[in-house]
Amino acid sequence: MQYTQLGERGPRVSRISFGNWSAGGDWGGVDRAAAIAATRQALDLGITLFDTARAYGFGAAEELLGQALRPEIDSARESVVIATKGGLRNDGGRPVRDSSPAALRSDLEASLRSLGTDYVDLYQLHWPDPATPVTATAETMDAFVREGKVRYVGVSNYDARQMTAFQQVRAIDTLQPPYHMFRRDIEDAILPFASEHGIGILVYGPMAHGLLSGRMNEGTTFAIGDWRASSDLFSGDAFRQNLAIVRRLEALASDRGVSVAQLAIAWTLAHPAVDVAIVGARNPEQIAQTAPAAEITLSPADLAEIDHILRDEVAVGGPAPEAMPKS
Repeated sequence: MQYTQLGERGPRVSRISFGNWSAGGDWGGVDRAAAIAATRQALDLGITLFDTARAYGFGAAEELLGQALRPEIDSARESVVIATKGGLRNDGGRPVRDSSPAALRSDLEASLRSLGTDYVDLYQLHWPDPATPVTATAETMDAFVREGKVRYVGVSNYDARQMTAFQQVRAIDTLQPPYHMFRRDIEDAILPFASEHGIGILVYGPMAHGLLSGRMNEGTTFAIGDWRASSDLFSGDAFRQNLAIVRRLEALASDRGVSVAQLAIAWTLAHPAVDVAIVGARNPEQIAQTAPAAEITLSPADLAEIDHILRDEVAVGGPAPEAMPKS
């Protein structure tokens, strides 16, 4: 496993972060034993950064992560870096953006209880909330640090304008944006802004939410409760066109002795502004297969060939709170 400092101000962490979004139920049913075993496998592989969120099952994913990391939380707290997110309120089973001071404080206190820890290493705003002034949100986050309940402050899914407003009150330590071969829009302004301001980058969705996992084909279906089942990103002509591109990437990966999933993760880490890639896993085998991506170095020729393969891609987005199925 490779390690790095998360930006200029953040902690030293593994370049692969274990993400447990699937433990919240948004990707179908949850096998708790397998999810806990996957978390323990991540530790054995040298992963030190674990990313979750209050909105992942509104406590379910955090509770499972806390259970899985209980030995470390109780007796070796400094050995793990726990990141979670707040700012999405449960409105009848559907997440609603709410980064108001009262909502954020309620989220943080609930997260601490679910995780079973006295503090969160990295607390992140999950999504921008247009109904709440960014300055009020930043003031609240800064208060959490001064109270000792949070060590580092981050934002997720923010653009450069929103980060500029936030930093008028409090420096942003990290940014968590979506980034993968089929979604590169952050390269234009967001990554340069983060680099200029010393903001650490941990990207989510490096395997394009499974499209780059190597396990999908034209007949792939999704379980009840999996947000991808109702997403047009995983159906129709665009899906078929991108699957053809994935097959070409698979051939490239095979020539280099790696899997297409490892290639996809290594590609995100090859960007000089990206510190960490968040990788999800439902079982120990999945994280064992993807974690080695941290050790893969892609040459300029590799990156150029990938760009050539991607020239016919159809851009792939991802879920937003308003588009998530009602649980």
